[in-house]
Amino acid sequence: MLQVIIEVPESLSLKDKRRVVKSIKDKLRLRFHVTCAETDLQDSLRYAQIGAALVSNSAGFGETVMRKALATIESELSLRIYDSSIASERFD
Repeated sequence: MLQVIIEVPESLSLKDKRRVVKSIKDKLRLRFHVTCAETDLQDSLRYAQIGAALVSNSAGFGETVMRKALATIESELSLRIYDSSIASERFD
């Protein structure tokens, strides 16, 4: 599971911010086959919290995919990452 809080400094309205968030979610879904959602900060003009999840039979694989997704957000998009975390859970 990936949680990331991003800053969208060029956002002048909620519509601008939602366009950027939708673009990020679409890119992550298409490239990494993860489920994504804006999980918090929906009413903030400058910040968004995005969550991504992946179900796998390998914790290592899941964490690798999430690290790559985070790297994609960092390198390919003109956004500032305010906070991020990657976690995995195992159910026996």
